[in-house]
Amino acid sequence: MTEWLRRTGLVSGAVVLALATVVGCANGEPGGEGGTTTVGAETDPSVAADPVAAGEPTTEPEPPAVAGLGARPTPSATPSRTASKKPGPRKVPKPPTETKLPPPPPKPETGCTKPRYEGTQASRAQVKQALTEAAGRTYWPSSAPSIRVPVDLVKATAWQESGWQSNIIACDGGVGLMQVMPDTAAFVNQRFDQSYDIDAYRDNATLGANYLAWLIKYIGDAFFESDYGVSADDCTTELNSCLLNAVISAYNFGPGAVVTDDGLKIPNPQYVRNVRALMTECECLAF
Repeated sequence: MTEWLRRTGLVSGAVVLALATVVGCANGEPGGEGGTTTVGAETDPSVAADPVAAGEPTTEPEPPAVAGLGARPTPSATPSRTASKKPGPRKVPKPPTETKLPPPPPKPETGCTKPRYEGTQASRAQVKQALTEAAGRTYWPSSAPSIRVPVDLVKATAWQESGWQSNIIACDGGVGLMQVMPDTAAFVNQRFDQSYDIDAYRDNATLGANYLAWLIKYIGDAFFESDYGVSADDCTTELNSCLLNAVISAYNFGPGAVVTDDGLKIPNPQYVRNVRALMTECECLAF
């Protein structure tokens, strides 16, 4: 999860060139990698500013994390479509399908200026396999079995959040590959009746993908008439036009900042642009 842009750092290729404060996240169908594995059955809920791409002016300060991890968005990666095949989001959300949400993202620990590392770091090959398997799972086998988390989204999110470093712990408490917050891990485990270990890199990858799947359903139900497609083809130049952008935003800022009574909001546009760019341009896709 998961969720504030309050980290700095620089990860490029196989070498971590520089890292300052890193803040993690709470925090379609996968491309041709991995099969589909059913993971348990979901349990019933207890109760049913937009800066622009490089070279254009902006009035919003650039979030430090965006300048740090992952690749910078390029003009070619900036959404350029002016029309969508699908209708845009509702102006106001439908009544929530779930009222228990993950807690809001915490602030970084006072005085913390850089992340720490614990344990042994998984290799790139191990990380790739873990992320691919996590994207290949079915997290809503009963109520929404069609939901899939695109593997390029999982890989791009992990690269943006941690640079694929499995043993990193951020100043706000975000853990591992997907920078999952402990409270978000507890939420996912309780909601899906699981026991994922946030400190184990495979489980960490699954926690992040499972949370993305939950966000797809939650936001899809609220604004997109339970259409759970997360294709980039559905997005226009308006960042709040599609489910994919909303899910990316909510993974970083939390669902409460995206699903509002005033409509669908994207409070972290540069983060969304970054992850969208990484979904097609990240060097990690070639690992």
